[in-house]
Amino acid sequence: MNQDSESLPGGLLESLARRVRRRSIQMVYEAGLGHPGGDLSAADILVTLYFGVLRVDAGDAEWAQRDRFIMSKGHCSASLYATLAFKGFFPEEELAEFMAPLSRLNGHPNRTELPGVEANTGPLGHGFPIAVGAALAAKMDDAPWRTFVLTGDGELQEGSNWEAIMAAAHYRLDNLVAIVDRNGIQQGGPTESILAVEPLAEKFRAFGWAVRETDGHDFAALLEVFRAVPFQPGRPSCILAKTTKGKGVSFMEGRARWHHGVPDDAQLAAALAELGAESDG
Repeated sequence: MNQDSESLPGGLLESLARRVRRRSIQMVYEAGLGHPGGDLSAADILVTLYFGVLRVDAGDAEWAQRDRFIMSKGHCSASLYATLAFKGFFPEEELAEFMAPLSRLNGHPNRTELPGVEANTGPLGHGFPIAVGAALAAKMDDAPWRTFVLTGDGELQEGSNWEAIMAAAHYRLDNLVAIVDRNGIQQGGPTESILAVEPLAEKFRAFGWAVRETDGHDFAALLEVFRAVPFQPGRPSCILAKTTKGKGVSFMEGRARWHHGVPDDAQLAAALAELGAESDG
């Protein structure tokens, strides 16, 4: 289970996030497939959750009282797998099998294959409704565990999310926390050019949610906002995390072409150099 987030040593989360970024880029390179832009934008959020917020036990992935985390933006599986491996859910060496034939590390997460994965996700708009169902189940059982769901901002263009958002407020699911990876870019270009989702905070509030906005790359700010949930009794909590697509690698930052792309040899070397270390192996 996680240590108290108040006692996290300085620099630990930053170091872990840098490792996740390096390893996820390597995984995409080695597999020849992947979504590095979203992997990089979500890395700080994932590391903060798993190493400073979630009540989970890597030695007992099915612990009944664990918090549930659902990666609704399941196409960004490389960063999730790296985070789970570094947390101890499975051996780090297995990351080399990302997207290999018969690998447990599918392109989209599979709950029947890999410890720590709570739901099969990837098709846009599926993870959020599953999270609402999980949170409702906890309420019905009077269970203390919480549900966290990470969604992409382009994913919020799917109508099934808004049905789930409406249901969460109706059932007063204050044990549910939605985090939006608000990097502003989806496959093809900026979200606001393709199908605008703004004003996003006001939309969540109009649907009955309590909302806070934060810097999705500031660990102190992320810890502070996660410690504050639920923001209001009887209301689900939404965290709009402002992030940068491709964060940490200059030639990927803010560029739609890296939503789905594979670095070549030179780009991999440049990315690893920018992230401050060589390959983790």
